[in-house]
Amino acid sequence: MSQQRSEETRAHILDAALRRFAIAGYNAASVDDICEEAGVSKGAFYHHFPSKQSIFIALLEGWLSTIDGSLDAMRKQTVPETFVHMTEIFPAIFAAADERLPMFLEFMIQASRNEDIWKATIAPYRHYREHFAQLISDGIAEGSLKPVDPAVAAEVILSLALGLFLQGVLDPHGEDWEHIAHESMQVLMNGLAK
Repeated sequence: MSQQRSEETRAHILDAALRRFAIAGYNAASVDDICEEAGVSKGAFYHHFPSKQSIFIALLEGWLSTIDGSLDAMRKQTVPETFVHMTEIFPAIFAAADERLPMFLEFMIQASRNEDIWKATIAPYRHYREHFAQLISDGIAEGSLKPVDPAVAAEVILSLALGLFLQGVLDPHGEDWEHIAHESMQVLMNGLAK
């Protein structure tokens, strides 16, 4: 099997799994269902993924890697400007979430029941917390932020982001979430500004 064909098969399996998990839920969606939806054999499935759990984690990691790429490109002149600029990725996050709400809920449910999925879910949270804490430390060092506990400030930023994300996913048309995210981060940064 050529590399390109192998990658295409893997992508078909991921797309099919996303649809099956969203429609039926993680527990009810079987490998057979995913294979049928993707138009592949079980052998092809197991060539790419050792288990249903591994494809579930791959979907989570794929979504999070797109966020990482966006965050890495957001560094602006000062740390407060960087944090406010980060809110510009909210529309893309909300668009992905709008199509995949059942899948996000499945991630949360499965994380509460399965230690491996919990580890895969908590790892990016911890990664973002460390990333934001480092940015806060950078802001203190550059003189744009007050001397605060970077870990605590990072938790506040994550709480704000996750809270807005949850509200936006559950009520996508209730508010202009991009505007709310931008203004909320601006308020937070104004409070932290030196």
